Amino acid sequence: MGWIGETIESIKSLQIRQVLTQGVSLGMIVTSALIIWKALMCITGSESPVVVVLSGSMEPGFKRGDILFLHMSKDPIRAGEIVVFNVDGREIPIVHRVIKVHERQDTGEVEVLTKGDNNYGDDRLLYAQGQLWLKRQHIMGRAVGFLPYVGWVTIIMTEKPIIKYILIGALGLLVITSKD
Repeated sequence: MGWIGETIESIKSLQIRQVLTQGVSLGMIVTSALIIWKALMCITGSESPVVVVLSGSMEPGFKRGDILFLHMSKDPIRAGEIVVFNVDGREIPIVHRVIKVHERQDTGEVEVLTKGDNNYGDDRLLYAQGQLWLKRQHIMGRAVGFLPYVGWVTIIMTEKPIIKYILIGALGLLVITSKD
């Protein structure tokens, strides 16, 4: 009959109590992941404590697929630090190095200019039209650590959604059909 036939028979033999138990278990796993994410947000002070490098603009320091761990403290941002920022009108955050720090004399507000290590020019072309500097509200966090290549899982699932759906379906089927 094969693996598929056995799986179908296993699903048919499930009783309503088993299905509910498996559903609650799946819900607890998802809820636990969300709680961990929210706790990391509180601890790091960053709206996104973990990001994946999506381009080669920071090579050789960070390669596409590296996972960065972010932290956002009250300390002033300095030239040379690697920051992750959002630009108005763009959905995907950008990972680049601060090359200049500018303090406004009238307000004391600190603004920064960024550049990818592998890029020729600064990021002013990436900023919103007419914007010359990034303000603190644009910055999501500073890179404090990284895991090389682990983010490729996210990149592959984003670029090839069918793989994501197959993986989610297989995991869901595994949870539903497990006998424990």
